[in-house]
Amino acid sequence: MNEVKVLNSGEKFSHVSVGNLHGFEGKQFVKDSTGATSCEISFGTLPTGAAVPFFHSHKANEENYIILSGEGKFQVNDEVFDIAEGSVIRVATNCDRNLKCTSALPMTYICIQAKEGSLGGYTMTDAEVTERENLL
Repeated sequence: MNEVKVLNSGEKFSHVSVGNLHGFEGKQFVKDSTGATSCEISFGTLPTGAAVPFFHSHKANEENYIILSGEGKFQVNDEVFDIAEGSVIRVATNCDRNLKCTSALPMTYICIQAKEGSLGGYTMTDAEVTERENLL
């Protein structure tokens, strides 16, 4: 199991790492380490032929899976479809979901869980360009 390492933090940010994703194994949640208040983010890896060992659903939160490497199958209720690196899958509340790795290489993914229907402003409707000295 990987460990979340806190690298840096300030009053308005947290910077953590789960380490090198190419060697990542298992499942790691980061909400508590980052102090996030709007969503849960987890990293997961499935070895060849492995599936998450259970189906699950959420009452209030939707999940968004981002496949970083590998290929596999995803099941939502009774629908099954192929997924691969670059796939993004949104799963609504109150339905069962699971995924399985079918590629020779492990499947690594990110799952972002947030309250369904809670997104208000986003992208440029919630952002404003500001003036600040660039220190990068």
